[in-house]
Amino acid sequence: MIYLLTVNYYSTQLIERLIHSITTHPETPHQIVIVNNSPDDHELPQLRAKSLHILEAQTNLGFSKACNLGLTWIYTQDSKAIVWIINPDTYLPEKTLTKIPILFETYPELSILGTYIYTPTGEVWFAGGQFIPERGAILCNKSLPTTAENTYTTCDWVSGCSLLLNLQQFPSCPQFDPAYFLYYEDFDFCLRYAKQGHKIAITSQITVVHQPSAIANRNITKKIAHSTYSYLLTLERYTNKAIFLLRLLRLTLHALILLLPKPQTALGKLIGVSSYLGRLTLPSLKARDSSFNQRA
Repeated sequence: MIYLLTVNYYSTQLIERLIHSITTHPETPHQIVIVNNSPDDHELPQLRAKSLHILEAQTNLGFSKACNLGLTWIYTQDSKAIVWIINPDTYLPEKTLTKIPILFETYPELSILGTYIYTPTGEVWFAGGQFIPERGAILCNKSLPTTAENTYTTCDWVSGCSLLLNLQQFPSCPQFDPAYFLYYEDFDFCLRYAKQGHKIAITSQITVVHQPSAIANRNITKKIAHSTYSYLLTLERYTNKAIFLLRLLRLTLHALILLLPKPQTALGKLIGVSSYLGRLTLPSLKARDSSFNQRA
């Protein structure tokens, strides 16, 4: 059984498109699970699809906690299932689901598997992530290899926009760190489980189409505030103090330089920095914004 897990925050129309692309694969057993972070979204209950289950979060939990709610529910249903965490602003090409069971049967050693992600215009949006701790560099590959590749390629991290979990590899239910409200939770997730011996990889055999920033760009300032906060939290955890302080200084100076030409961007960076330094969790951003539950 494949469980497709997505998080709703006023994105019902996007989820409807995603569901339509999923339900074109009736031959593959699957269950669609939606964690509803917007309880007053009156459009969501109107969605109709076979094997659709909605979990009510009662409030905006953010992406990490919402995924944890869904993962916990799925794990109690089937601790050996395959879970596909997928953004609402994506959709599946034809015959996508049919490839997944075969892939995991052939390569059962995989724990966390990312997919290639394309934009609607056919450009590569994500093809694997790399981390260089000595520089504090979190890199995102956006180009295809020039030579033929294997079915999968190991990497440091994969995007939570489209992330497959093989629950058979986990002795207990995998969880995102709730300290992350949005952004970099996928990076932290992969690095934590890699340290436990889990294999992280990406495959070109499974792809999705993603409309970048269809949700998050509704409010640039808050998007960047969340991203900045999570970025600093990540650097603190995975780089040394010197690199962290250097990148914090560069980020702050860059924000000040942008105050006149790009005030929204600058303000978002400064809010993120100040919130991180004060160890706040951006409650005002969580409570009021409808732009944040999916990465750009």
